[in-house]
Amino acid sequence: MNVSTEKRILSKAEVQRLNEKYKNLSIHERIGELYQDFDLSEVMLTSSFAATSAFLLKLFSDVNNRQQVHFIDTGYHFEETLKYRKKLTDLYGLNVVSISAIKEEHEFTRQDETWRKNPDFCCLINKVKPLDLIKQKYTVWVSGLMEWQSDHRASLNIFENRGDILKFYPLLDVSKEERDAYIEEHQLPFHPLVAKGYNSIGCSHCTVPGEDRSGRWNNNPKTECGLHL
Repeated sequence: MNVSTEKRILSKAEVQRLNEKYKNLSIHERIGELYQDFDLSEVMLTSSFAATSAFLLKLFSDVNNRQQVHFIDTGYHFEETLKYRKKLTDLYGLNVVSISAIKEEHEFTRQDETWRKNPDFCCLINKVKPLDLIKQKYTVWVSGLMEWQSDHRASLNIFENRGDILKFYPLLDVSKEERDAYIEEHQLPFHPLVAKGYNSIGCSHCTVPGEDRSGRWNNNPKTECGLHL
């Protein structure tokens, strides 16, 4: 595949070839190969600096520490999340860039307490729209989703066209046990709230302690913020 610095839309056949090529590679090999198939300027990496974000970020810092890491600052993060972001940034020398909602729209959700009555709309304003504004210039979007985390995630492939961007899930087929073993071997720091029973961490208004993603949007059928749907 030719490397380009212009945004590209890949065909179904090209995506299929990527999936076949990457399927049997190790995680480090997948990330390394990404920069053979795509220019650094084409790659968008996002992180929520949540429970075990150190896993993906450590892997990327090992392979290419020039990669920007986009952090969506919703304005509703736990203070522990912001401290965790700083810790990982310092520890791995990350190139973190924060993005956030339009000020007036965020303030509306704060005054309206939109998360109480319409969490989908709150996520749209504070997560989805800010990312939509920047992802138009990228060819591929890297995410740390793993298939065991939810039914939706179990239906994905390593590469998938999503609208006008190619999604890349290098960790997709990593089991929970494999992830935890890597974290233990490399002594990766957990988010501080994990010790308090939070295993999936989003905004403070909508997150409670729980196993896997069960603590997200508590008492609501919602399971995804909308970024990855």
